[in-house]
Amino acid sequence: MFAVFKTGGKQYRVAAEDVLKVAKLKGEPGEIVEFGEVLVVGGDSVTLGAPTIAGATVAAEVLDQARGPKIIAFKKRRRKNSRRKRGFREEFTLIRITEILTDGKKANKTAQPRPKRTPAPAAEAGAEATETAAAAEGATAKKSPAKKAPKAKAKAPAAKAKPKGKPKK
Repeated sequence: MFAVFKTGGKQYRVAAEDVLKVAKLKGEPGEIVEFGEVLVVGGDSVTLGAPTIAGATVAAEVLDQARGPKIIAFKKRRRKNSRRKRGFREEFTLIRITEILTDGKKANKTAQPRPKRTPAPAAEAGAEATETAAAAEGATAKKSPAKKAPKAKAKAPAAKAKPKGKPKK
């Protein structure tokens, strides 16, 4: 399921568990914020708003409040001895989409713990076999550190001598 919502003068297409940067919002890290201006909700069937969908919300968890890179606005008018240099860092909020809700449902006000990813069973078994084999080899044979020979430095070519003074014609 996906949704398109509007915040900070921009529109974002999101699905559950997406992480994105939006314009600064009120909220501390760990809080849940809701976006009420949902324009499109899709999935098996797409619902378009006119202009918004009544009763639809997008819930997100605030991950961080931060500032972006410095942007420098430099203006110069040529031949006028006129310059202006200004810089700023735009503030943004990093959020993770938790739920896309329809039909007037309310969002959970507490952040749910994310499920931890587990590696695939076949890959896990193969990795364990190679680790045990490498450990067995390391226990039986000691590896001696390889010594590297120092590199010979290349000599720079001699500079050509230039005659001093003016050349004779």
